[in-house]
Amino acid sequence: MTADRPATGFDESFPDLAALAYRVAFRLLGNRAEAEDVAQEALARAFARWRRVHDHAAPWVARVAANLALDQLRAKGRRQQVELPADARAGSAERAALDRMELARLLESLPRRQREVVVMRYLADRSEADTAEALGTSVGSVKRHAHRGLATLRAAWAGLDADSLFDTGGA
Repeated sequence: MTADRPATGFDESFPDLAALAYRVAFRLLGNRAEAEDVAQEALARAFARWRRVHDHAAPWVARVAANLALDQLRAKGRRQQVELPADARAGSAERAALDRMELARLLESLPRRQREVVVMRYLADRSEADTAEALGTSVGSVKRHAHRGLATLRAAWAGLDADSLFDTGGA
């Protein structure tokens, strides 16, 4: 390997990064086609910056995918104001879309580190140890930021059962 080429190539990392970017985007957007578009854009950006991001590609791609999905939700919210009929069921597609938009708004309101931890832990399905390593912090710090971030989201999101969205599996 030459000094100007990363030890791990983009081609070898692509399948895992693509799955990660899609998973994060789909959880925020709830639409397969939009999630695929976001994942493709995140991977294109990773490829363009590979020499700088190869050492921390997974958290970087997860963060970019989350930011792109949040941007898309924000733009969608500006283009159309969706109002639910009074008798709309909680499980309806409209309710899910509004919930995702509210989640995006609330995620943006979290401090940077809490947002990064919540995205990595619960949207990207990373373990506490993986999240700590990816963010260059301790497992205790990840636990603290996850707890605070989830508490803020739960308190701010009236009427939503946030535990169903952020099921920690008893962890």
